Amino acid sequence: MNKELGVWTYEDCALVLIDYQNEMFEVIRSETDADLVELHVRLLAKTARALGMPIVLSTVGVGYGFNGPTLPTILSEVEGIEPIDRSSMNAFEDVAFREAVKATGRKRLIVGGLHTEICLTFATAQALKDGYDVMFVTDAVGGRSQIAHRTGIERLSHAGAVPTTALSVNTELFRDWASPVAGAARDVIYWYFNEVPKHTAAVGVADAEKQAASAALQGAT
Repeated sequence: MNKELGVWTYEDCALVLIDYQNEMFEVIRSETDADLVELHVRLLAKTARALGMPIVLSTVGVGYGFNGPTLPTILSEVEGIEPIDRSSMNAFEDVAFREAVKATGRKRLIVGGLHTEICLTFATAQALKDGYDVMFVTDAVGGRSQIAHRTGIERLSHAGAVPTTALSVNTELFRDWASPVAGAARDVIYWYFNEVPKHTAAVGVADAEKQAASAALQGAT
């Protein structure tokens, strides 16, 4: 693992996505609404795919019939990856999940999960104890209430996990416009700049960025 840099590199990281299921999205009541959380999870998945990072995807309770599968829009971004269904709220208590994370060979995990205060918190706390470094993506998660979400973030930050955002993940991992992976990462950013204004005006996108994103979209079609 590259410890010479304070920032993280895509060669060191795996993306872990936990419980992005309709039943979880329905009750998000924290600062990032459900639609924007979904968009940011897709941004994470697209980034991981563009940079060739391993992805571990998990659900809870599908086999027991009380939750549905991962949202189709998110599944479409991780085609070919089979979700690991569990009964445990702490994903790391599930043997198949734990082994899948281990099999990535990565010791730095970028984690998103619903809800912040339960599945994200429990898995991240366990990952830290098991010797992983963890970044959790605050705008790709949500809680049943604002206080639940914020308390989860505070607990994880005190425990040693690092809070970040979805766009920060993208830019931190490629980081240099002369990098061999910059083109793929830029395509993902332009996709995001096209999509995010449809959901909120609270994320700033400059006019030049909008024009570049629109041109990239037209070029792709």
